[in-house]
Amino acid sequence: MNTFYMELKNALECSEGDIWAETVLTGDRAGEKQLLVNPEKDRTGSNERVFRERIRRTPKLIICGAGHVSMPIIRMGKMLGFIVTVIEDRPKFSDNARAAGADQVFCLPFQEGLADIPGDSDSWFVIVTRGHRYDTECLESILQKRYAYVGMMGSRRRTAIVKDQLEEKGISREVLDSVHTPIGLKIGAETPEEIAVSVMAEIIQVKNARSEEGGGKAGGYSDEMLSCILGTESDRENIGVQKKVLATIISRKGSAPRSVGTKMLILEDGTTVDTIGGGCVESEIIQKALLMMRTDMPDFQICTVDMTADQAEDEGMVCGGVVEVMLERVTV
Repeated sequence: MNTFYMELKNALECSEGDIWAETVLTGDRAGEKQLLVNPEKDRTGSNERVFRERIRRTPKLIICGAGHVSMPIIRMGKMLGFIVTVIEDRPKFSDNARAAGADQVFCLPFQEGLADIPGDSDSWFVIVTRGHRYDTECLESILQKRYAYVGMMGSRRRTAIVKDQLEEKGISREVLDSVHTPIGLKIGAETPEEIAVSVMAEIIQVKNARSEEGGGKAGGYSDEMLSCILGTESDRENIGVQKKVLATIISRKGSAPRSVGTKMLILEDGTTVDTIGGGCVESEIIQKALLMMRTDMPDFQICTVDMTADQAEDEGMVCGGVVEVMLERVTV
């Protein structure tokens, strides 16, 4: 029995740290997978080619404060695929956060609201409260948690006061200096919407930079994909007994449509979960996956899709690209 996907599901639900997966690509062990939680180094002790990726959870954006700047941050966070939680102690402002589309709003004092948020390596904290006293409370609480990012709005003087106060309480200056203050990329933002753009742009910059850390790329399994793999997706008839092939982009050159780590699940009836970019690349991979399920082809293979200049032009790209896609029969 292949326990990898159940172990992955449990790790995503229970672990606060980074989760990595390794798949052996060549040699007698090709197709073997292992899960690593908070690895200090690459544990695959061989000369075989290995695809290593950090498994992303669905990112969580936690916003402390629901003032005028928070509203566009909420909306942009939702557009970018974050689960958005807002903490605000004023009922009227909490209602505004709900109206802006936040998934969850805690109308509580900041310390109480943050106490209900455990934090993990895919939690992104944004502090935009109405005063440095609240900033201090929020930052002190957040720095005791696991997090991917902490940013705090305010002038250099205001943020310096907050950091000095927390240093006096015993929080190291190194940790305090890792906080993004003043929050956001320096784009000369003035309006709430422009500030929100600068904040989310900085978060995107940090998030994508993490893809290169630890010697691997960042990939992920959507909730729908993982449920489908494990055979628990209730709204697809007989999905649990269908054969499945998982396609993962493991390298790319040129104008390939999606990044390394992007995944798509193909079912034997031809339906798919998620996408690796559409167009001729995706169509070719679907056909190869269906052949794997309907013939005696190997359960694991690596395919190279080379988009010619003509194909690239049809896809609206400036130049052609080449992608390597790992195809693996999924068993649980």
